[in-house]
Amino acid sequence: MALNLSSTMRPLSCWKSIFRSTRCVRQLTTATPPSASTIPPRIGISALAERSLSAGPKKIKTYPPPPSARVHFKEPISDVTAAQLTTLDPTGARTRMFARDNSDAAKVGDILLVRQRNGDPFAGVCLNIRRRGVDTGILLRNQLTRVGVEMWFKIYSPNVEGIEVVQRREKRARRARLYYMRQPKHDVGSVQNIVLQYQRRSAVLRSGGEVRGRDANSGKRKGKKR
Repeated sequence: MALNLSSTMRPLSCWKSIFRSTRCVRQLTTATPPSASTIPPRIGISALAERSLSAGPKKIKTYPPPPSARVHFKEPISDVTAAQLTTLDPTGARTRMFARDNSDAAKVGDILLVRQRNGDPFAGVCLNIRRRGVDTGILLRNQLTRVGVEMWFKIYSPNVEGIEVVQRREKRARRARLYYMRQPKHDVGSVQNIVLQYQRRSAVLRSGGEVRGRDANSGKRKGKKR
């Protein structure tokens, strides 16, 4: 059975005219901008929204920052340190004893005696003075039973009852830390005899010089005998 294709097919000139018309329409649409009448109106926006958009962005109410404590406390760490020192050292004797600008202050190389509320007193050569405000401490070295012993003491500690300078160094130390005194050839050794002499001298000064030794009494007895 033969099909009749002449009725279904179109001539080539017909398709050329169709392509030419579509090309012209496309060029016209891209060359001319759309007019305001051809833009469809907005759908779903109320009159209030249109008014807010036309008025511009809404101003947000702002509040000033709260008053800062830096106006009254410009250096809080220094203020806290001063308050603590006033509580721990009301007279300021400990602070003056280890102050840099004090000529009579304790220095490294001096023999210091630390009296404690809970414990025996400890004396030794000052090897280091660490100035850290409230945490200021001193390092003392002594020999107990021929064994070198070093102890750190916080000068503002409530356990420290008093600090006394037993003997001052003859010459000024040229170092801030006398750690070389740990060596055997530079080690001072035990300072117990120096501390005992200092305590006896202090007792005589407190009593007013009325204490007499056995040598004085023995001299009088020897003078009576003939």
